[in-house]
Amino acid sequence: MSAAQWLLVLTWVGVTVYALLGGADFGGGFWDMLAGGARRGFAQRRLIEHSIGPVWEANHVWLIFVLVMFWTCFPRVFASVASTLYIPLTLIAFGTIARGAAFAFRKASTELWQLRLFGGAFALSSILTPFFLGTVAGGVASGRVPPGLARGDLLTSWWNPTSVLAGLVAVGSTAYLAAVYLTGDARRGGDIGLAEAFRHRALVTAVVTGAIVLGGIVILRDDAPRLYAGLTGRALPLVAVSAFAGIVSLVLLLLRHYTTARLAAGLAVAAVLWGWAAAQYPLLLPPDVTVTRAAADPPVLHATLASAVVGMVLLVPSLLWLFALFQRTPKR
Repeated sequence: MSAAQWLLVLTWVGVTVYALLGGADFGGGFWDMLAGGARRGFAQRRLIEHSIGPVWEANHVWLIFVLVMFWTCFPRVFASVASTLYIPLTLIAFGTIARGAAFAFRKASTELWQLRLFGGAFALSSILTPFFLGTVAGGVASGRVPPGLARGDLLTSWWNPTSVLAGLVAVGSTAYLAAVYLTGDARRGGDIGLAEAFRHRALVTAVVTGAIVLGGIVILRDDAPRLYAGLTGRALPLVAVSAFAGIVSLVLLLLRHYTTARLAAGLAVAAVLWGWAAAQYPLLLPPDVTVTRAAADPPVLHATLASAVVGMVLLVPSLLWLFALFQRTPKR
């Protein structure tokens, strides 16, 4: 493979890890909103804060990594996406900032009105941010972002059937991942009642998200035929893996095998992302901007590839150690 292809693979690995880890953090905010009143929702919100608090900043490292890789290695694509889709991208930036600030301020607040204010901001931004991330993905995948600065329509490029579908799937997927992860965290902490509550939510969310995906097949066929052809063609094995892993995760949840359910749920989401990549490859911007055409000059690619490999060697072990520390069963 060429340097550009290797860098694209590394970038997509970053997208996948962010979806699985940062996405679950967003899903935690979704369940924070539905936890109930201050008294009834206290235990659920405490679990959510305990689960994402130590790692949510670390998870955003992957978002930064993806952005840097795209604007360095594929500057033409980055400029086209950023200028055409600047409305949802701006909302994503505001949502990410508001979510982090609200999460931090709520932990330091003591007044009920402050807890409600910052809690509401945290929950709302946790839902809107992945939705708008999905609309960006849908705009690119459906071919509504032409090459060049602000060449696409500033509204319909991201507010269209495919983008709305992608936004809803993003919210549903993050909520499902969070529910599955939180089920395991509650069980490991010895709170069986809380584990059962999140287990039930995971099952319901999986059914709802699956229904959205099935209904979205008709939308993609009519609104994004090129993407539909790719998903039902070369990417069909990955789509099948995603569906199978999703069903397996449901069975594992029913059997209360929470650790393996996490792995299956993560595989289901990851396979969707790689299925999209396979369906669209070698295009970065449909219908005609390929990886080769969009890539930066070879010296830039080679230097970036070397830097990325060194960075991964330093970063990945540290992150694995961080997660291992906070996944240990607490001593009693």
